[in-house]
Amino acid sequence: MEDREWKTDEDRKIYQLTVHRDLIGWVIRKLEEAGIACERTMGDDPNGDILYYRTEDEEKVKMIVRQIQKRYNP
Repeated sequence: MEDREWKTDEDRKIYQLTVHRDLIGWVIRKLEEAGIACERTMGDDPNGDILYYRTEDEEKVKMIVRQIQKRYNP
């Protein structure tokens, strides 16, 4: 995340939530492109931000997330 000088704590939080929202949407699109049915969770789900339906997709989901992490967090 970029270093910025925030005018308020709220500005910083809004920025962080916006980045998080956009990242989750991007990951969902990647999963759907790979043929994995999924959706965004609501209500601050303690199990995560993305719900996928088929347990047999779990390894594929993990692989895609690892690829994303490897590419953007070397």
